[in-house]
Amino acid sequence: MEGILMSGGSMSTFTLVVIYVVFLGGLWFFMMRPQRKEQKRMQAMLAEMAIGDTVLTTSGFYGVIIDITNEDVIVEFGSNKNCRIPMQKSAIAQIEKPNAD
Repeated sequence: MEGILMSGGSMSTFTLVVIYVVFLGGLWFFMMRPQRKEQKRMQAMLAEMAIGDTVLTTSGFYGVIIDITNEDVIVEFGSNKNCRIPMQKSAIAQIEKPNAD
């Protein structure tokens, strides 16, 4: 009877390892994959950014891009033309293209 339990014990260890692998694969599929898709979407959005686009910053301010450098953008906020703030591109949460009317 002990021989049956020993062989069954090694089979349950293998089954346990398979369950862990499937569980970790599921975690990657449901957590890491959507995060990578979002990162790619953000990179594409920032790559298409142009002068004159309306942006929403991560802090919730709306503004218009007036200059773009490698890592930074200068955003003009409000109707006051003197309110221009340089910020990192990563601080842009959303971009809206101007209407082509």
